[in-house]
Amino acid sequence: MATDDSKIIRIKELNKILREASKAYYSEDREIMTNFEYDALYDELVALEEETGVVLNGSPTQNVGYEVLSDLKKVVHESPMLSLDKTKDVAALASFVGNKEGVLSFKEDGLTTVLTYDDGKLVQAVTRGSGSVGEDITHNAKTFVNIPSNISYKGKLIIRGESVITYSEFNRINKSLSFDEQYKNPRNLCSGTVRQLDSSICAARNVRFIAFNLVGIDESLGLDTVVKRFEYLESLGFEVVEYKLVTKDTIPDAVEAFSKSIPDNDIPSDGLVLSFNDIAYGESLGRTAKFPRHSIAFKWKDETAETKYIKTFWSASRTGLINPVATFEPVELEGTTVTRASLHNVSIFESFELGEGDTITVYKANMIIPQLADNLTRSNKETVPDLCPVCHKDTIVKEDNGVKVLYCTNDKCPAKQIKKFSHYVSRDAANIDGMSDATIEKLISAGCLSELYDLYHLDRYEDRIVMMEGFGDKSFKNLIKAVNDSRSMTLPAFIYSLGINNVGLSNAKLIVKHYKGDLDKIRRADIEELSNIDNIGEVIATSVHDYFGNPELNDVVDKLLGEVSIINEDYPAEEDAIFSNLTFVITGSLNSYSNRKELSEEIEKLGGKVAGSVSSKTDYLINNDATSNSSKNKKAKELGVKIITEEEYIKLKG
Repeated sequence: MATDDSKIIRIKELNKILREASKAYYSEDREIMTNFEYDALYDELVALEEETGVVLNGSPTQNVGYEVLSDLKKVVHESPMLSLDKTKDVAALASFVGNKEGVLSFKEDGLTTVLTYDDGKLVQAVTRGSGSVGEDITHNAKTFVNIPSNISYKGKLIIRGESVITYSEFNRINKSLSFDEQYKNPRNLCSGTVRQLDSSICAARNVRFIAFNLVGIDESLGLDTVVKRFEYLESLGFEVVEYKLVTKDTIPDAVEAFSKSIPDNDIPSDGLVLSFNDIAYGESLGRTAKFPRHSIAFKWKDETAETKYIKTFWSASRTGLINPVATFEPVELEGTTVTRASLHNVSIFESFELGEGDTITVYKANMIIPQLADNLTRSNKETVPDLCPVCHKDTIVKEDNGVKVLYCTNDKCPAKQIKKFSHYVSRDAANIDGMSDATIEKLISAGCLSELYDLYHLDRYEDRIVMMEGFGDKSFKNLIKAVNDSRSMTLPAFIYSLGINNVGLSNAKLIVKHYKGDLDKIRRADIEELSNIDNIGEVIATSVHDYFGNPELNDVVDKLLGEVSIINEDYPAEEDAIFSNLTFVITGSLNSYSNRKELSEEIEKLGGKVAGSVSSKTDYLINNDATSNSSKNKKAKELGVKIITEEEYIKLKG
């Protein structure tokens, strides 16, 4: 019988839509549709493929992972990494395990990673990639906070697991970013982090590795069950996925227990995995045309609730991007009250056809992140704003990789200025005491600030400032004093204060040290030259080059240099850089130095690097109490890092 042409057309449409969504989500770390929408379209495609018997080449139902697009080295997996069949039905889990014993575990939401150890040492880390070919991220894996650099097993050991960033770490990182720079979820942040070319970025984000499988283990070890392998991995020092031993009768209670623990679980998860505990039995079942039969994935049945849509407010940011956030009447979901959900971009906003008073359904993606599921009314009365919510100047809709986004066209929009000034006055930059975001906003609104160098001419606006809410004569004098106190700064602090994309204080220090404090050489350096600096990758080099290659920005730099003086620092000759290529961590109280900053600056002047946490790259932990049970001491002992006292450090420098 001939296949219905309309169904084939729909299959082609769904293939295109889902491939684009997957590419955006997995390769580009952005979202063009909600999880709810993706799952619905995916399920529709599966049903149509089963009904018609037509499966197109490259169908999302056949693919395993993202397409490898970065500049990282490509690696072919020794054994393909297959995706799992999935269900949202607890009864289907019980049916799957039958009369056998199973292991139910969290399905962590990060980036699947394969570690290879040889002779007890980590020799390679590769992402899942397409399932057959992944990306080499060994340089980043060595900075993960919980991966042992050495293990007791001396043969070849291949471990599969999930690289993750916890919710608490995700929130910490997002708090340091402006709204438009913030990441949508921990998975996106983790995916982008572990695939960075510059490992210092990964090191600063506390990535964790959660092991969930051993591949090709020596049979003589007798690790014939999933539980035994988990226990063995733990004995080697790995953190393993949270799991429970189950039977078909205990599965419902186990699923409920896992779901109840979600709100307090710091590690993101997007479901569960059920595997036969008996590994030989599971492998004997073989595979279907698409999936292995030893395991099945369980996706949470998202709890949805109806509520009334109120309106979308649009939040402007310092890059000009204006993001939509839907607000609605309070509704209870997964034990908490929810009143808002991000709509991400104009494309998603328009797809819901919203209008005040519409009946909408909302849910929590992975039981955590509020999302709109559907608009049951679709009055389509609300439109994309023509004016910026902050400066009330014209907006423009642009298309960014097939997704419509909204921008403010006004270069002088206060929203674009606040974060620029806030960054400049921060402690590690110009360090202007008492200059809060609220104060900056008032000064901008009053016409006292337009460019960074205007900070040094606020005395021209005394009459205007003393009349502002919260100000008076005394506040004005304190403000001017704080500004004048900032007129001297080190060159790394000055470069950091400029707000160059991707350039933190530590990067600025590396660049300044390489050029021995010569700002003119830094401003003239090309990308290749900057990329050759240790720990400065092409991304950072390009940012620095592009910033100083912009005539308008260079004009700002020149005018700032007319207001501030750069503190001259000594940069040791190569033979005097006695701590070159050495990394120190400092903890505890000090006796010979007034504070850790003073000691850190000395180490850096002698060519060394000071890190905030102990890792496999640390050479020395400076701690006057070497016997303490502090976390840094414990970590140093675990990794074999030498712990020295302040006195021993002084002897070391000679």
